[in-house]
Amino acid sequence: MKTKHTIALLLVTMMLLTGEALAASVAEDERVDIDLRRTTLIVEDVENSLRFYRDALGFEVIYDNMIRTPRSATTDEDAEISRRLVFVRANDDYIGIIGLLEYVKPRKPVRAPEPVPFSSGSAVLLFTAKDLKTRFAKAAAVPGVRVLDEPTDTIYPSYDGTGTIGVRVSTMYDPDGFLIELNEFID
Repeated sequence: MKTKHTIALLLVTMMLLTGEALAASVAEDERVDIDLRRTTLIVEDVENSLRFYRDALGFEVIYDNMIRTPRSATTDEDAEISRRLVFVRANDDYIGIIGLLEYVKPRKPVRAPEPVPFSSGSAVLLFTAKDLKTRFAKAAAVPGVRVLDEPTDTIYPSYDGTGTIGVRVSTMYDPDGFLIELNEFID
């Protein structure tokens, strides 16, 4: 059975389908004592990750710096540890940020690929985009990207159960093996 038909995909999609409707701030009396600020991905090559997140998906770079230890080190040669940290932003500069962290010195080993997509313990980054056809083609062309499912139209029940929500759904692994669901509302 294709991955887009798995129960996990359905659940993840349904949880995030109404992103535009839920994009408003949570009312003060409904707020909880924690915020999810950023997800940081450890990547092998920041430049290739930027081809995916910035160039293909359309994120904006808002931070790009070398972080060295000790902090007094001014070059990678002088540092014990040297990392490049880039933040890319979607439409919210408080919660819509992904960090891309490359260990320059010492290099980190590349993890083994996830054996089965949407298995227990895996994470899915879900993005809703406009013009999925164009974005999907650009993303699929980035070196290292593995497409699982081409964009396919599907219908989900609405949250209140009285209607349906049309979504164009696609899935892929980014250049570092992170599972990505890239969708577009079609209603």
